[in-house]
Amino acid sequence: MRNSKSLSIIVLLIFFAFGKGNAQTSKIDVSKSSIHWIGKKITGEHVGSIKFKDGYLLFKDKKLAGGSFTADMSTLSNDDQTGSSKQKLEGHLKSEDFFSTAAYTTSTLVFKSIAGKGNNTYLVTADLTIKGITNSIQFDFVIAEKNKATATLNINRTKYDIKYGSGSYFDDLGDKTIYDDFELNVVLVY
Repeated sequence: MRNSKSLSIIVLLIFFAFGKGNAQTSKIDVSKSSIHWIGKKITGEHVGSIKFKDGYLLFKDKKLAGGSFTADMSTLSNDDQTGSSKQKLEGHLKSEDFFSTAAYTTSTLVFKSIAGKGNNTYLVTADLTIKGITNSIQFDFVIAEKNKATATLNINRTKYDIKYGSGSYFDDLGDKTIYDDFELNVVLVY
């Protein structure tokens, strides 16, 4: 957490020292912000959530100029099952087959470039780090209303060394095949 605070201070100093106009950092409210995931397989899907550890958005002249977020991977949960089925899936998702949450307690997303698309929508290119592996991703970021934003990210899990049940890496999985892409639906309240 100290590193993320130091990073926030450095970013602010850079923008104030070199930027023209007013820069404003808005810390997200982690209790009201959410990450919901959807993972699909041939025979259906599972849904769940992950909680934010921290994050902020940077605005310059009232336009989106940056952002950085940390997800607490220990909070990874399954929301469509109950009892032992829920516990079994959550344990498997936290294991080395998937997200290795004991070794990789957080995942991060850092905005790298932002292009306005109109109607309070921005095309964001960001670095996403999962299991210590960083890849660039793009997604639309929408300022939905005052102090609230949304984004949907489609992520290829195999780029983060999550290959369990992937038809791209294993033959003869049949109806046990899990699709490589999963979806994150994010709501940020700041």
